[in-house]
Amino acid sequence: MSLAGQYLVLQLLIVLAVLVAVVAISLAQSAAAFERIEGRQALSAAEALGSNPTVRTLLPSAEPREGAALPAVAESVRSVSGATQVALARLDRTVVASSDPSLLGQPLELGQSRVMLGRSWTGVVDEAGSVFLSAHVPVLDDKGKMIGIASVSRHYPSMLERLSDAAPNLLTYLGVASVLGVAGSLLLARRVKRQTLGMEPSEITGLVENREAMLHGLKEGVVALDPNERITVANDSARELLSLPPDCVGKNLETLDLDPALKDVLTRDQSGPDQLVLVGERLLVLNRVPIRSRGRHIGSVTTLRDRTELSSLERELGATRTATDTLRAQAHEFANQLHVISGLIQIGEYDSVVQFVNGATLDRTRLNDEVTSRIEDPALAALMIAKTSLATERGVTLQLDPESLLGRVDDALSRDLVTVVGNLVDNALDAVTGRANAIVKVTVEEGDDDVTVTVRDSGPGVSPDAVEDIFRQGFTTKQQGNEEGRGFGLALSRVVCRRRGGELSVANDGGAVFKAELKQRRLEL
Repeated sequence: MSLAGQYLVLQLLIVLAVLVAVVAISLAQSAAAFERIEGRQALSAAEALGSNPTVRTLLPSAEPREGAALPAVAESVRSVSGATQVALARLDRTVVASSDPSLLGQPLELGQSRVMLGRSWTGVVDEAGSVFLSAHVPVLDDKGKMIGIASVSRHYPSMLERLSDAAPNLLTYLGVASVLGVAGSLLLARRVKRQTLGMEPSEITGLVENREAMLHGLKEGVVALDPNERITVANDSARELLSLPPDCVGKNLETLDLDPALKDVLTRDQSGPDQLVLVGERLLVLNRVPIRSRGRHIGSVTTLRDRTELSSLERELGATRTATDTLRAQAHEFANQLHVISGLIQIGEYDSVVQFVNGATLDRTRLNDEVTSRIEDPALAALMIAKTSLATERGVTLQLDPESLLGRVDDALSRDLVTVVGNLVDNALDAVTGRANAIVKVTVEEGDDDVTVTVRDSGPGVSPDAVEDIFRQGFTTKQQGNEEGRGFGLALSRVVCRRRGGELSVANDGGAVFKAELKQRRLEL
């Protein structure tokens, strides 16, 4: 059934319920009015009958069907008052005169009457299946002694009779209420459909069910805010990524325990896509989109992705970048060596050619041996060799501490070490490039259950005011212009260390000293 049809049925049911209530009230009111008005008239007629001198004189000795005076007085009172029946009874309740001959000689039906106590009474009396509104008055002699009963009764209308009397008014009420109900239902349905974009209730229900299923089925987090910064939508992934309470929907961001940087990203316009934010030990990628409807700002929707879940792709890209950097540095170095060899051949210094080639080979072999003899993990050893070539290109001496020692580790720890060492060495090279006697020293030490990496440089060090800021997402001291993506290497490295149960810290000792600790699991060979 359409929305208009549902409203129409509802309105008609309401009108019907109101009509039934009105009928019940009308019947109750008519009964009360009848008892009040007709009862007063019947009581007045009964008092007149009981005070009649003829009745007071003849009633004590009267017998049923004897004499005509009492029946004449009773009939006179009945015709004047318009009552249904009039009766006179002795003190023993025997009817001696009545407008209904069948009652003569019979006991007068008193019902709940208190007339035998000498009091006048009006009320409903059931006589042989007929209901009457009766008035009972005691008949007193000259001494004030009760000598009989005067009764005046009126036929009590049945419910059907009272309903037929009220029917014209009730039909009028029903017609007016039906017209108003139908018109109101159509107008209300029209207004509601405008507000629901013309959709029927079943369509709205299906839309909500599909939305809930979609939101909670998404792997990415989704958070929606209204203009007052209250959470209107938060799916399961968003609650997990942001550590939101289960009852967060409907709460203002200010009442939730969120990092100020995260609140800022969720509530302010985003300058570009894929904004990185560090939340606890997770590095999240956020995209915020303001939402407008009919030219009015109604809130915003922010999607979240856990960057650590992209580690497989990052590792592949990191390995490719390392190989590319190594090849580029070696190609540049070999090109210079080939130029030297070409020149020596051209001038006929063949012995010098042999000596130069042996020396170049020895230098490369010495570098590889120095690294691989201390670092048995192939990925980290290859990274150090590549970074040494890059450092040489930039005029920086990259040294591996002779005290360094690391055996083979599992693949997961190897990837984490490559991430941490790569970021720390890159930052150190940036800090000392262009300085005289630029040196970066790397120490890798393996403990019983952890690996410690220390990277020292001969740069200016870290400002005491920025010791914690350098680990905050987006913070950088480099000249980046409009370049995006800086300021996350250290933040990501700290996340990796903490996920490994370790920590990343910094100190100044003749330059910056970064110390990373990672818990390890030994590789079972």
